[in-house]
Amino acid sequence: MANPITILSLFIFSCFVLSTPATCSSNETDLISLLSFKNTVNDPQGALNSWNETAQFCNWTGVRCGRKHPDRVVAISLSSRGLVGPLSPHIGNMSFLRSIILRNNSFHGEIPQEIGRLRRLRLIEFSNNSFVGTIPRNLSQCPNLVYLNLIDNLLSGPIPLEIGSLYKLQALGFGDNDLSGPIPPSLGNLTSLFLLSLRFCRLTGEIPESLTQLHSLTSLILGENNLTGTIPSGLFNISTLEIFEVYYNRLQGSIPDTVGHNFPNLKFFQVGYNKLSGAIPTFLSNASSLEQLQLTDNLFTGPIPALGRLSRLRGLYIAYNPIKDDINFVSSLTNCTNLQKLNIYENPLLGGSFPLSIANLSSQLFDLVMSRTQVHGKIPSSIENLLGLTRLELFDNNLEGPIPSDMGKLSSLQELNLGGNRFSNMLPSSLGNMTLLNYLYLQENNFSGNLPQSLRNCTNLLDLDLSRNNFSGLIPPEIVGLSSISISLNLSFNAFTGSIPIEIGSLSSLESLDLSNNRFSAVIPSSISNCLGLQRLFLDGNLLQGEIPPGLSDLRGLVELDLSRNNLSGPIPSFLAERRLQRLNLSYNRFHGEVPRTGLFGNMTAISLDGNKELCGGIPELNLPPCPLMTSSKKNSSSLRKVLIPVAISGGVFVAFLVCLVLVLYRRRRHKKNVPSVESLVGTQFTRLSYGDLLKATDGFSEANLIGSGRFGSVYKGILEDGQTLIAVKVLNLVVKGAFKTFMAECNALRDIRHRNLLKLLSVCESIDFQGNDFRSLIYDFKANGSLDKWLYHHVEEEGLRRLSLIQRLDIAIDVAYALEYLHFGTDSAIVHGDLKPSNILLDHNMIAYVGDFGLAKIVSDMFPAQESSSSIGIRGTIGYIAPEYGTSNLVSTQGDVYSYGVLLLEIFTNRRPTDDSFKEYATLQGFVSAALSDGVLEIIDPLIRIEHDKNINKITDCVISILSIGMVCSKDLPRDRISMKDVVRELHKIKDRYLATDRS
Repeated sequence: MANPITILSLFIFSCFVLSTPATCSSNETDLISLLSFKNTVNDPQGALNSWNETAQFCNWTGVRCGRKHPDRVVAISLSSRGLVGPLSPHIGNMSFLRSIILRNNSFHGEIPQEIGRLRRLRLIEFSNNSFVGTIPRNLSQCPNLVYLNLIDNLLSGPIPLEIGSLYKLQALGFGDNDLSGPIPPSLGNLTSLFLLSLRFCRLTGEIPESLTQLHSLTSLILGENNLTGTIPSGLFNISTLEIFEVYYNRLQGSIPDTVGHNFPNLKFFQVGYNKLSGAIPTFLSNASSLEQLQLTDNLFTGPIPALGRLSRLRGLYIAYNPIKDDINFVSSLTNCTNLQKLNIYENPLLGGSFPLSIANLSSQLFDLVMSRTQVHGKIPSSIENLLGLTRLELFDNNLEGPIPSDMGKLSSLQELNLGGNRFSNMLPSSLGNMTLLNYLYLQENNFSGNLPQSLRNCTNLLDLDLSRNNFSGLIPPEIVGLSSISISLNLSFNAFTGSIPIEIGSLSSLESLDLSNNRFSAVIPSSISNCLGLQRLFLDGNLLQGEIPPGLSDLRGLVELDLSRNNLSGPIPSFLAERRLQRLNLSYNRFHGEVPRTGLFGNMTAISLDGNKELCGGIPELNLPPCPLMTSSKKNSSSLRKVLIPVAISGGVFVAFLVCLVLVLYRRRRHKKNVPSVESLVGTQFTRLSYGDLLKATDGFSEANLIGSGRFGSVYKGILEDGQTLIAVKVLNLVVKGAFKTFMAECNALRDIRHRNLLKLLSVCESIDFQGNDFRSLIYDFKANGSLDKWLYHHVEEEGLRRLSLIQRLDIAIDVAYALEYLHFGTDSAIVHGDLKPSNILLDHNMIAYVGDFGLAKIVSDMFPAQESSSSIGIRGTIGYIAPEYGTSNLVSTQGDVYSYGVLLLEIFTNRRPTDDSFKEYATLQGFVSAALSDGVLEIIDPLIRIEHDKNINKITDCVISILSIGMVCSKDLPRDRISMKDVVRELHKIKDRYLATDRS
């Protein structure tokens, strides 16, 4: 069969040069266009297998021909077929095409301009693909378009004004794209429009008054943008509206009190997360079709109207408002028999007694949140009627009395939060009937007595907080042995006694354990070393004795450790200096001996050692006495000195002889072979692996195990013969000039350094392969979550990866800062990394960051930067991250790393590469960020950060502004204007502390 491209080329040539227009309109055009469509995409599911010349194309899968013109294609429908690739521009030659549906595939590239030729086209459905570029302006040349859906792509730029000329358009969807600019007023010309969806497009400006002309509109969806100004009052006169959605903007003003009368068909009214004010319209209660009413996070003052007529209401959200009213409005909701969610969170002026009628709410209710109000009184035992509840949050109110034992009948509960009230008495044993509980929060109350052993039945618990109560007695081993608890176990500020149960070791996945401020005695159980997931451990304020158990060295993820105010003794273990700890408090114990100087012990702001009178040494800032060299008397000291001096002299002579011998052998070796060996750089502390070992571990360096490649080589995933040790094998391509030099540079840089945030070199291999060729490789500890670059940018190819939270990004930034601080200040000679970028930062299964790839690293002295030769592969690094001074000088300094780090920091939080071509007039990422810091940072930060928390955009904004400001200072043009990595670490910690403090307050 002839090549489709050849057929296509010949046909186009004949069409435009040799043939008449009638020829170009033949069904041959459709055949060639379809074959071109198939040829440009990858079809892993075989959806287009029938697209061949053995069958007439009208019978091909997803192709439909017309009735009047049975040999011409009128529709293409290929939804959810796994198609990957660009859309062929020859689609524009199918002049009879009326409908093209490609939703839920992976088409990429730009939407071809040629689609504007299809004047018969009525329907375009391209949602949930990866199209890029701008929305084609010449879509306006398709005058018969009725339906246009480009939702959930990667389109950018403004909405074309020309779209407003598509007068027949009834449905328009551009949501979930990276658009910019305002909503064009020309959309008000689309008077046939019944659906307008522009959600999550980064649109700015005001809602155009012209949209009030859309009298047929049933769905107006403008949420999650940056729209400002007021809502045009004319929109509230469009009586056909069923969905009115403008949440997550910056809109102001009030809602007219006529909403209920003018919206008889209204189903969804969502105006939350704006700055709307005034009273809640009373006529909302007349919108009898209303299903969702969302007023969250505004400035509404109330009162809350009686909503009992809304029999279809399923969700009511009025959180975060200064509504001054009585909670008894809830009584009117008992007629809302379809109510499923009720959220009255954070209304500090809402008061009254806890309504008994709450037990009469809909049997369908599964989510009840009534927290941070002035509501008082007791929980009625009749609450047991709400059998469908899966979440009950009543925290931070003024509730009191015991928890009703009948509450244990709420067996469907998955989250129960009663914290921050004045509940008292013992916990009812019936709580153990809530076997589906994932989250149980009872902190900050007046509960007393022993914990009920029935809690051991809650085998699905992930997070348990009983802190700040008056619980006493022993902790039932069965409770601390609930292996499901993996987020946090907080029993602090109670009166528990006895020893910490050894069953605590069952919590192998636990992240945070707080047993502080109790009366625990005896020693810290060694079984705690089995809690391998621990990041935070607080045992302060108890009566614990003995030494710090050596098993704590197994807790490699530990970042905070507080053992203060106990009776612990012994020396400070050296392994604490090797962990990735960020905070350590050992104050007011009986520790003795020398304080380490490395790791976090080199940062006096990260440690507290007060009240340990027998400690000595450490860094000068601790002001501890020097450690005595010996403890004998002066007489013995003098005698010992008489013995040691001759021995030392003899030893010195012997050492000098050995040094000379080594130098002679070294020169002979150098004369014999001019190429240095890796042995001379890394020593013998690494396990040696042969070429055969690595060949077997990587399955013959198979492509399936290839995880990355670069200029000087490739990286493979492997597993050693023990079947457990995962490794990453960096194989050098020695044919490439400079590859061997990078190999030696990396060995040299990693020779003596060890840090929790530096990629650990497990082994090296300097050998020959089975074909007799030289073979060099570096073997590293494998990191399960791959590179930071993957998490920032590969969200299309690898679903779900681009979901880094703000705090995860900040933790990664701090990890990298720690690594650079160590390289610059933690060794005798400063080390310059030279190529800091997202692809050189790896993340383990706990999302801890590790800096790798030291192929361009240089060791410099404390006083002078390194000098690069003009022929060196040098420290040039990667475009976009290279310090400006490297372009005019061969000097290498730690300040070059600081510049790269600054760029990286901006990149992490804006999700834009420094080489992004969208900066335009700003020229650089720094210029782009600088403008945004003064005009509005929400415009440039990764939108996933913006929507991470749905309650406090200001908190996120303040945090990101502080972070980006550090990135700007680090990436100043002049090295002298940049701060050091020590300052970066300190400032980022302050930002994190402020951010977390707002969560706790």
